[in-house]
Amino acid sequence: MVDEKGPVHTLAHVSSVPFDPTVSRYVIEGLGLEPDEYRGWEIESRAAKSTCFVGDWTPVLLHMHVEGPDATRFFNSIAVNSFENYGVGQAKHLVLCNEQGKVMGEGILMKLGENEYHYTSTPGVIWANYLFQKGSYDAVATDLTGQRFIIQLQGPSSLALLNEIVDETVAGLRFMRFEDRQIAGAKVRVLRQGMAGELGYELHGDMNDSIGVWNAILQHGAKFGLERQGARARMINHVEASFPTPGVDFIPAWVDHGNEEFGNLMSDSVIWSFLTKTHGSYPTAGPSDFYYSPYELGWGRNVAFDHDFTGRAALEAEAGREGRKHVTLVWDSKDCAEVISSLFDENPYEPMQLPRGGLGLLRVDAVRSGDELVGASVSRCFSPHFRQMISLAVVDPDFADPGTEVTVTWGAQGERQKEIRAVVAGAPYKEDKRRLDTAATV
Repeated sequence: MVDEKGPVHTLAHVSSVPFDPTVSRYVIEGLGLEPDEYRGWEIESRAAKSTCFVGDWTPVLLHMHVEGPDATRFFNSIAVNSFENYGVGQAKHLVLCNEQGKVMGEGILMKLGENEYHYTSTPGVIWANYLFQKGSYDAVATDLTGQRFIIQLQGPSSLALLNEIVDETVAGLRFMRFEDRQIAGAKVRVLRQGMAGELGYELHGDMNDSIGVWNAILQHGAKFGLERQGARARMINHVEASFPTPGVDFIPAWVDHGNEEFGNLMSDSVIWSFLTKTHGSYPTAGPSDFYYSPYELGWGRNVAFDHDFTGRAALEAEAGREGRKHVTLVWDSKDCAEVISSLFDENPYEPMQLPRGGLGLLRVDAVRSGDELVGASVSRCFSPHFRQMISLAVVDPDFADPGTEVTVTWGAQGERQKEIRAVVAGAPYKEDKRRLDTAATV
């Protein structure tokens, strides 16, 4: 639409969840608006550990379907993961690197048949699609973005609620396995996953069925303590359970670090602009400061040297030495309170948004031991579950042991800054309960 003053851009409500007239706060996700909060971010975050929540990931993920005799060969050649003993009905956290061993993207790969796969990601799908087009494979790659929904149902009571609405129990479904079920007359792929670090499921299906599935969950959810999770609370789970996210915790190594042709294609793209907006106290020379290997992001367990893949040589060299580690930082509550209370001063510190800063900005703060720069802190957020300010961080190996004391510099360079005391903790910070034996509990 264009008027006399120039182009006018309009945004509609996302089509994957029903409109609720009681919601007053919205954020942009993808090309639409989604609720920022339903009943409040604290309530929605705590539900992940006490009862359950339903949340929508449809607007933020791309979909790539690959089928044909070379489908396995394709993914095997670009992923750090092993494909040995990879059966139909199994999912993997697929990590893709460039030749320098830096992460280009990551996401979930599901094996639908012997020569059929479905990959969900954002940066990962973009990189994988590029490699598929540049290669020669006896397979067909199809973009299903916008045609598939992804609904998350997470928390201790998620299984009981899910069993209330599916045509056949999923009690025996193991972690990172999936099976097809019917919900409200619609075919739904049920993936046992757990992005909250708890028992949890993802529901995948045809976009036309999304509202019906969502409403079926809401219709039966009250007795299971169900909460709807808005965008504001979504990323708290990622920090507590230690799930680094592109554009939030790291930058995919797309530009000036590997494939020049791909870098040129991406450097002027809207998504590259979105992924590389940075702020904070870390003294950075540019995006490449935040290109990390799988080891630095805590994904070393995914790397298998039983096959040839892009980045293998670089990762083999890194595997033989002790490098930077992915950890959690627990920020000193009194120091954080001083920053917050300074809003009433004439010269306040930079405000700490709660529960965390908005998406679309990579907030990176310097981690120090004395005057020495020893790491980078990201995703600072307040956890209603722990009643603590925590963040994820990549730190030098000498400072990665739990209990190590460091400081985080709060405040952008050139502005008033405060050294906030912090203690290194494990990542994940919250106990991992994703692999609960559900067959024995029902």
